[in-house]
Amino acid sequence: MSKYPEEQSPLTAVVPCCPPITGGELSAHEAERMAATFEVLANPVRLRLLAKVASHPAGEACVCDIQDVGVTGATVSYHLKKLRDAGLLVSERRGTWVFYRVNPSFGAAGPAACAPRAATSST
Repeated sequence: MSKYPEEQSPLTAVVPCCPPITGGELSAHEAERMAATFEVLANPVRLRLLAKVASHPAGEACVCDIQDVGVTGATVSYHLKKLRDAGLLVSERRGTWVFYRVNPSFGAAGPAACAPRAATSST
């Protein structure tokens, strides 16, 4: 006898903390675009930079405000360029500084989807 009721086997149980990332099936183009975005986000330094920009009180952040991620300034610039090229961040030069903000087309749900979730108990 199984320890799981038929409708709640580990393979078919719905996990409430992990909603589906799409509303349905993906076209080949949509899947490639999402995979490219996930590839960019698969780097811990980029995730930290994106989180710093998204959570900055002003809604945008100067490189000088977010560069303390444990890598050189040149490496920070490289990762910010990757995030910008992927369409996750937009930038604006003001004098000698560059300010970054989350791309509105990435939306407010983008950084939230990347945020760590607290563990939930199923009991």
